[in-house]
Parts: sequence; structure tokens; C-alpha cells
Amino acid sequence: MLPLIDAATRELLLANGLKREYDHHPVLKLFNPAGPATWLICAMEPDGDTLFGLCDLGVGEPELGYVSLDELKEVSAGLVIGLERDLSFRAQHPISVYARAARAAGRIVDPGNTQNMYPRG
Repeated sequence: MLPLIDAATRELLLANGLKREYDHHPVLKLFNPAGPATWLICAMEPDGDTLFGLCDLGVGEPELGYVSLDELKEVSAGLVIGLERDLSFRAQHPISVYARAARAAGRIVDPGNTQNMYPRG
């Protein structure tokens, strides 16, 4: 199983975390392949644990906020099929655009193509 965050992605997330005033593009998409939860992550705090991004737990209320990498690892370890990285994900918009589209749809969607919404996972 792949780690949730590889070294190159970690460095980019940490660099974004130092520039809080920017509306960063998400760098990482994590999802539960057996459930509705999805995270679009755009930054990491210097502590190496606190991530910032769009969190969608599948209850119709996606929101921008912070999540602990250690907690995501715990959740992943407790699942039959752990959380996964979407290796093909390439953000086309800043996180604010994804957040607006997600709030309107009640889940994370591709804001550039409403016909092609991201599936759960």
C-alpha cells in the first residue's frame, strides 16, 4: 500500500503552508474507496501533521478546514481497504473554487465540468 503522502508531495504541502495568504490549488486527493469520504489537501503546517483543505465526510456538508495526518492514518488503518491517494488527480482550480462548488453540490465535485462529478472515492 502506498503512503498517504509521499516525500515530494509533503515538501510541496509544507511550502504552501508557509504562504497562508494564497488561495492554493489542492495538491493531494485522498479518499475512502469503500465509503463517501474525500479530502482535497492544499497545505501542511510545519508540525508535519496538520493539513489544510476541503474535507467531505459524505454527510452533505463539505467544508474547508484542518485535519490531522496522524488521525487520517488511524482511520485508514482501521478500514478493510485503507484510504487511498488519487494518483491521477491534478487540480485545475484554487481550493476556494472547489469549496464553492462543493457547498453548492453538497459534495466535492469537479467545478469545471458539472456533468463529470467526482465519484465517491
